[in-house]
Amino acid sequence: MKIEVWVIGKTSEAYLDTGIAFFEKRIKNYLPFNYTVLPNIRKKTTDSRLIRQEEAQLVLGKLSSDDYLVLLDERGKTFTSIEFAQWIERQLGRSSRRIIFLIGGAFGFAPEVYARANAEISLSRLTFSHQMVRLFFLEQLYRAMTILRNEPYHNE
Repeated sequence: MKIEVWVIGKTSEAYLDTGIAFFEKRIKNYLPFNYTVLPNIRKKTTDSRLIRQEEAQLVLGKLSSDDYLVLLDERGKTFTSIEFAQWIERQLGRSSRRIIFLIGGAFGFAPEVYARANAEISLSRLTFSHQMVRLFFLEQLYRAMTILRNEPYHNE
């Protein structure tokens, strides 16, 4: 089973890129992992609905039918770090080829992406920028791996 994190658009802050690279390297020590930056949809419109639809076409065109798609969405299910680790462990036992965590653009997801998703999770009831969520999520994924291996990173 491979885990992938897909994000829309490049990160604009160097400190976030540094943190993302740090956790990406660490996660790869635990499982097959890929972090993919999908191109930002650059339109001559500020219509958020049209931007979400273009992003949806891009994402849905890259998915395989057996991919398990998880949206990071502020309205998704919330977990403690231990609950998230247990959830990841269950997902790793699935027959899907890939688990894909999708972090959308600034305007969220189109209805067709929600319809295709297998799950929605939230990192917090607070709202974070879509760029910061990238770093926060990778840290939590790394934390989950250390919890599953009983390593001392997580303090309970």
